[in-house]
Amino acid sequence: MKLQFLDIAIICTYLIGMLMLGWFMRKKARQSKENYLMGGKKLPWYMLGLSDASDMFDISGTMWMVALCFVYGVKSLWIPWLWPVFNQVFNMMFLSKWLRRSNANTGAEWLGTRFGLTGKGVQASHTVVVAFALIGCLGFLAYGFVGLGKFVEIFVPWDVVKGYVPFDVAPQYVAHFYGIVFTLFAVFYSVLGGLHSIVIGDVIKYIIMTIGAIAIAVIAMQHLHGKTLNVPRGWDNPFFGWHLDMNWRGIVDDAMKKIDGDGYGMFGIFFMMMLFKGVFASLAGPAPNYDMQKILSTKSPKEASKMTGFVSLILLPIRYSMIIGLTVLGLLYYNQLNLKDATGNVDFEKILPATINQFLPVGILGLVLTGLFGAFVGTFSGTLNAAQAYFVNDVYLKYINPTATNKKVITANYLSGLIIVAVGIVLGFLAKDVNSILQWIVSGLYGGYIAANVFKWYWWRFNAHGFFWGMFAGVGGALIFSRFFEGIEFLYYFPLLFLISIAGCLIGTFTAPATDVTVLKKFYSTVKPWGFWQPIHQLVVADDPAFLPNKRFKLDMFNVVLGIIAQCCLTVLPMYIVLWMKLPLLITVIILLIIIVVLKKTWWNKLED
Repeated sequence: MKLQFLDIAIICTYLIGMLMLGWFMRKKARQSKENYLMGGKKLPWYMLGLSDASDMFDISGTMWMVALCFVYGVKSLWIPWLWPVFNQVFNMMFLSKWLRRSNANTGAEWLGTRFGLTGKGVQASHTVVVAFALIGCLGFLAYGFVGLGKFVEIFVPWDVVKGYVPFDVAPQYVAHFYGIVFTLFAVFYSVLGGLHSIVIGDVIKYIIMTIGAIAIAVIAMQHLHGKTLNVPRGWDNPFFGWHLDMNWRGIVDDAMKKIDGDGYGMFGIFFMMMLFKGVFASLAGPAPNYDMQKILSTKSPKEASKMTGFVSLILLPIRYSMIIGLTVLGLLYYNQLNLKDATGNVDFEKILPATINQFLPVGILGLVLTGLFGAFVGTFSGTLNAAQAYFVNDVYLKYINPTATNKKVITANYLSGLIIVAVGIVLGFLAKDVNSILQWIVSGLYGGYIAANVFKWYWWRFNAHGFFWGMFAGVGGALIFSRFFEGIEFLYYFPLLFLISIAGCLIGTFTAPATDVTVLKKFYSTVKPWGFWQPIHQLVVADDPAFLPNKRFKLDMFNVVLGIIAQCCLTVLPMYIVLWMKLPLLITVIILLIIIVVLKKTWWNKLED
């Protein structure tokens, strides 16, 4: 191990500090259900924004992005559109404030504001969204669990540990063993302290990660000075044609195997499919995970918009400083790195831990490792908090014990947290790797989520039956597809999955009566969405002639386009700095400054509750 006493001391201090934080915040968390799950809806937007950004700065995702950056270069900025990362821009411009205006505590509770509280369709829609949320959260817990284990395995080889462990562990499960050990720290402080401890812990982690990321970028620039990267033509160019045309043969032959395995060779078609899916996924609004919980936890709709806008601004430049820094080190010293997994195949996801272990000095290594361990803890705890919210709010209090005392609610939070973690760990053992889980979640499971959640915002006639059958058809189709397709195949079959889900939405909607007009009028007048709401608008105006509809569609779409361009600029900015590509850097800065000035007038100055 390269870890020195100072590095180990920094890591241990952080882990102990997180345990103490959870212990100290437990009394505040126990005051009420809303305090435990939502921070009492009193936390400032910038704190929640830092926490949300910190949760997205996870080990598994960063390992995946470093692997992508190594193989695809600057073009790798597009691949996270699979998520899609630009959904934050849609949230920032209009969806976050629409969601927050509901004043709900979970996505399932929000359905009551849209479809009402009674009826078979309402009951069914509530059940399917809770099931979706819990499945999604469990998937993310497994995703983080696997990534953490792979990360720790580099720094603490099993040969060093096995003499102190009273049982044997098969090589393929060493990463899972480490995942369990560090998961226990996350469980303790998040289950005890609730959202207050999670947010404070995330802010501390973000500060540590910022220091570490900048240090990595500087170290990479020092190593690159006077040298040239041995990469294929077009590696440093973000633009592309129909084909990827990136030839690694004779440079790193295994990179060609990865490109073939990923299926990104026809990059133009891949990009169009990502954009098609991404726009609809973004219009559907936040998925029921920690991101939605942070939005619902803000003080007001205006602060919800500010929070989601803040996330991209503080996340992307720092995260990509680390990504490009580690990529440069990986490229310069590729032959010195041991990237083979237990089966003897090259695993590019090991570039992150391998370069950190080999090239960071004492102290900086401890800080970066602390930040990355904290990244796991933060993502894990945020996801766990969201899962607990759905279980306690939408299962326990709705079906099991509606009159539960505050003490029983907190106990239910504790028990549900432990059960959810246990199931997440089991799923982690069943997962092949980080990328396989990620592809299943974003391309399969979330693909089935989209249609029903687009209709719910923009079409007045869409009802709870339509929501249930759309979700059931979409998610059910995704689960069936997962038996036959994997990786990028999910994306190419998305249009078929989307059509199946739309069919479920329309059949369910037109075989049941419309939602109660009173519910629709209250939703429309409170949330103020744009879209196909004219019949309800006329009824609202008849009751209140002074009511002003939302006529911001064109402005919102204009701001979305600017926001996506700005998000791309924030992504490539640190890449151009570390690679010291002066002209592209200058152009990027100018574009970014122009967009900031325009959005100040068209978005920030026009924010309202």
